[in-house]
Amino acid sequence: MRSFALSVAATLVLSGASFAQTTSSGASQTEVLRGASADPASKKATPGKPATVQKSAAAQPARPAQPAKQPTTPQALRGSRYGGFAPSAPPEPPQLDLRSPRSLTLVNVNTTETLTVTYWSDGAYRRDALNQLNRFLRDSQNNAQTEMDPLLFDVLWHTMQLTGFGGSVEVLSAYRSPTTNAWLASVSRGVARDSQHMNGNAMDIRFVGVPVFKIRQAARSLQMGGVGFYPRSGFVHLDTGPIRYW
Repeated sequence: MRSFALSVAATLVLSGASFAQTTSSGASQTEVLRGASADPASKKATPGKPATVQKSAAAQPARPAQPAKQPTTPQALRGSRYGGFAPSAPPEPPQLDLRSPRSLTLVNVNTTETLTVTYWSDGAYRRDALNQLNRFLRDSQNNAQTEMDPLLFDVLWHTMQLTGFGGSVEVLSAYRSPTTNAWLASVSRGVARDSQHMNGNAMDIRFVGVPVFKIRQAARSLQMGGVGFYPRSGFVHLDTGPIRYW
């Protein structure tokens, strides 16, 4: 009986030693399952990598409301492109004389030349008169000329009618070649590098004896293009580009 008890004890001791060796080697180590997360959206952690915690929608901070964007009109875009600002609600244009012949008397301040010409009559522009104007309004720096926009002469003529001016218009600048405009832009902050003068549709003018603010007011009421106001230099810029004021 005693020998049987000793045999059983020896067997237990050998079994315990074998179990201890197997566990310490890790070959048969049992995976321990963690308790399930209270958040069903949480992912199971991968050994060696930190667990990814997903925030619920309720925990996300509320984003501030974005202000509604104001609609941008093509007129406003073009106005800002060429400088100045476009009017938001321009007044009704004045009644214009669309029947009478349109004549201009001009003085080129740079060349001291003068020209009197009727450029529109009987409902049409006169080609010979437009050719004279193209020559007269040439770039005085290099004598380059271009086809001027006839509508520019209408802007000038109607401005004269609205102000009651019937004298000689002093022209300070009209067509500018790209070379001349680039030079002017390099020496003056008031000259745009993509000036409308290069397109043949701009003039800087003076009406002798007429306040520049009165010329500006009349030209703006036409709503036929850009109007620049230069009271210190005593002239007004007219062009047939986008409607904008500065």
